[in-house]
Amino acid sequence: MNSKPTLLGHVGAVTGATVSIRQSPSVASGIAIIGGKSYRIGQVGSFVRIPQGYHDLYGIVAEVGANATPEAAREPNDRGDRWMTIQLVGEIVGSSFERGISQYPSVNDEVHLVTEEDLAVIYGSADGGQVVIGRLANAEGISVRIDLDKLVTRHSAVLGSTGAGKSTTVASLLRSIVLGETGEAHGGFPSASVLLLDVHGEYSRALQSIATVFRVNPSDGEEPLHIPFWALDPADLLTFLMGKLDDKAMSQILDKVLDYKMTLANAVSFAGLDVTSMTADSPVPFNLKKLWFELVDPEIKTWEDSAKTKPALVEAGDAETLKAPKYKPNGLGSTAPFINNIGVLSIRRPLDQMRSRLLDRRYDFLLHPGAWEPKLDGSTEKDLPDLLSTWLGHGKPITILDLSGIPSAVLAQLIAAILKIIYEGLFWGREKSEGGIHRPMLVVMEEAHRYLSKEGGGPARDIVQRVVKEGRKFGIGAMIVSQRPSEVDETILSQCGTFIALRLSNAADRSKVQGTLPDNLSGIVESLPVLRTGEAIITGEAARLPLRCRIALPNEEHRPQSEDPAVAKRWKGERISEDYTRLAASWRAQNSLWAAARYTREKLKPEEIADMEREMVASSTILSAGYEAASETLEVEFKSGGTYQYYNVPESVYHDFMASDSKGKFLHVYIKSSYPYSRV
Repeated sequence: MNSKPTLLGHVGAVTGATVSIRQSPSVASGIAIIGGKSYRIGQVGSFVRIPQGYHDLYGIVAEVGANATPEAAREPNDRGDRWMTIQLVGEIVGSSFERGISQYPSVNDEVHLVTEEDLAVIYGSADGGQVVIGRLANAEGISVRIDLDKLVTRHSAVLGSTGAGKSTTVASLLRSIVLGETGEAHGGFPSASVLLLDVHGEYSRALQSIATVFRVNPSDGEEPLHIPFWALDPADLLTFLMGKLDDKAMSQILDKVLDYKMTLANAVSFAGLDVTSMTADSPVPFNLKKLWFELVDPEIKTWEDSAKTKPALVEAGDAETLKAPKYKPNGLGSTAPFINNIGVLSIRRPLDQMRSRLLDRRYDFLLHPGAWEPKLDGSTEKDLPDLLSTWLGHGKPITILDLSGIPSAVLAQLIAAILKIIYEGLFWGREKSEGGIHRPMLVVMEEAHRYLSKEGGGPARDIVQRVVKEGRKFGIGAMIVSQRPSEVDETILSQCGTFIALRLSNAADRSKVQGTLPDNLSGIVESLPVLRTGEAIITGEAARLPLRCRIALPNEEHRPQSEDPAVAKRWKGERISEDYTRLAASWRAQNSLWAAARYTREKLKPEEIADMEREMVASSTILSAGYEAASETLEVEFKSGGTYQYYNVPESVYHDFMASDSKGKFLHVYIKSSYPYSRV
C-alpha cells in the first residue's frame, strides 16, 4: 500500500527545465482520492511538486505516455507508457511562490501530485493589486487572480472563436476590476478608468450600472456620441470625404485647411497653442462646408470677359446649405463666357462625393458633431477639453463608446481618431492629475481584427502600434479582443504580455497563443480546441503561472447581448405578429432599437388597472406584469420601484413575454423599442 497518497513517481532525467518522470508502479491511472477530494493523475496542464528539502519545485505536465520516454532510457524495460514530461516553472521558498527556479532536481527525487492546499499557496494570494477572474478548472475551490498592474501596463489579449465566451469574459473581468469578487464597490477599484470600444453594441446592458454609454442613436440613459472631424488626421478625413486625390490637389487642400486653422487661432485664444508651430494636423476646428464651397467655386466659375475680371454669376450659392453658385455656361471657342483656369484642381467629382457625405445623415456624429461642429468662421460652442471631460470626466469608472451604428466605411478612421484623442491627451497631460500617470487607463478594443489587420496599413493600426509600444510609460494599457488573432497585426499582438485564450479551433490562431509559451508547454495549447464555453488558458505576466481557468459568469442581467438565438425554441413556437415597416425603418435609421415617435396617451382608469390583476413573475428585474386585452395595454412593475404601461401590445406578444426565459431582455428587445409607453 502506498503510504504517500500524493506520490506520482520519481525523477528519471533532467534536461534544463525539462524533467522526465517515471511513474511509480504503485500509482494506478485514473483518479486519486486524497483528503476526500478527487484528483486526476497525470493530466496534461496539471501541476506536480518536487520536494527539495526546505523548498519545493513546481512543474506543469507537458506530455504523458510513450512519447514522453527520455532518449536515455535505452533498455526495453525502461520504455513504455508510464513516463511524463514536465516543465519546471517555479518554486515555493518558505511560504511564498516565485516564478523561476534556483536549483534543479536530482535523479530519483520524489514527484508528488499537487493538491488544493498546494494550489492555494500558489494562487490564493489576495494582494492589493489582484483581480479575481474565475476558478481553476481542476480545482473549483481555488480562485484565479491576475495582477492588475501587469494586465494594464503590459497589455493583454482576449482571444477565442465565435461563441467561446469572449464578450462574457471581458464583461466579467471589467465587473471584477470595478466591483471586486463579491460585486460590491468597496472590494474592487471604483476609481478605475476603462474605455471600451464596443463595435457590436453588446455591453450596454451588461455594464450599465458601472458605465456611461455613448451611442450614435442613444436610448434612454445613454449619451449621444459625437466625434469632431477636426480631431482626425486631415489627410485621412479628406480621403474619406473625397476619395483618393493626387498629391497636388491634396497638398493645396491641406494648405487651405491650415489657413483656416491659422485664421481661427489668431482670432480665438487656445490655451497652450503656439501659432508659429501649427500644422494642418493640429486639433483646431475648421468648417467643412466653407472648404467645399471655396473648392467648388473655381471648378464651375465662368467669366464675362477674357481678362477674367467679371464673373458670369447667375445665382449666388450658400455654403451653409451646401448650395453651389450658378454661372453662365461657357461659350464655344473665343466666345464669352470664358472657362475659369484660376485655382482649378480638377476635382469636381470628388467634391460631389464630399457634398454627398456631408448630407448623409449616417455620418452626422462625425461631420456634424453637435456642439463641436464649427460655424462658418471655424468657432465652436465646445472644444477638446469639453470632449475629454464628457468621455472621461463622468462619475463612472467605465466609458463605453458604442460604435454599432457606425458605417463600416469609416470605422477604422473613427477608431483611429478616438484613440488619437485619448492617447495625445493622456500623453501630453501625463504630469497632470487627469493624465495617464496619475490616472492610468485601460482601452478595450473589441473585434480588433476588423481594424487592426496585418494586411495593409491603416490609421487605427498605426495609433494602436504606438499605444502598445509606448503606452505603458504614460499610463495607457491596451486589451485586444479578437476571434481571429492570426489576422491581427503581429507587432500589436507581440506587445501583449498576457493572453486569455478561450476555445480556438483554427490552427493558425492557436499558433499565436503557442508562441507565448515555452516549447515544452505546447500540450496546453493543444487543449484549446476542446475547451468548454467560458473556459480559458491564461498565460503571461499577469498570471502567476500558465493555467486553465473557468471564467466567473456574471448574473444573467449583467451578461453581454451576444448569446446565440434559441433557434429550436423560436422555430417551434407560434409566430408573433409581424410588422416589416418597423424592420425597414430600423434599417433606414441604422438603429436596431428604432421606434416610432412615442406618444403619451391617457393612463388607464383605476378600475381598469384593478381589472388587469398583475401577477408575480420570475425575473431579476421585473416584479409583476398584467395585461388588459380590450385596450392592448401591458403593465409592468419593476423591482426598482417604477411601474410602466406599454400601449398597443398585441396579446400574442404578451403571451410570448410571459413565456420567455428572460423577461427583462424580451421587454427591452421586443417591447420597449417597438411600442409607446408611459410611467404610471
